Amino acid sequence: MDADELKRLYDAGERDFTGVNLSQLKLIGMNCPGINLWGADLTGANLAKAKLWGANLSGANLAKANLTRANLTCAQLEHANLRGAKLQHTKLYGANLTGALYDESTKFTKHFDPLSKNMQKIST
Repeated sequence: MDADELKRLYDAGERDFTGVNLSQLKLIGMNCPGINLWGADLTGANLAKAKLWGANLSGANLAKANLTRANLTCAQLEHANLRGAKLQHTKLYGANLTGALYDESTKFTKHFDPLSKNMQKIST
């Protein structure tokens, strides 16, 4: 699936994209609140400035994804792989990050405490 197809289907009312492969796609500024990307492969995807509030990203592979300035307010990110992801200035208010994986290369906003969100650090 490419970015244009995702947007077309979302605009047509589809919300369930469980397990879809979106790795390496440029999804900058994507406006898809409430989308279900459970278990999706978003490895290396560029989601900078994406509007994904209330999205289900549980179990998604977001390794090395760019989520800079994305809006993930109230998103579900349980057990998501965030190793090497860029999360600077990302809105995570009310997001569930329980069990989400991160490592030394994951970039968070200054003063963000992943342990207080029950995230799990993985040694590389």
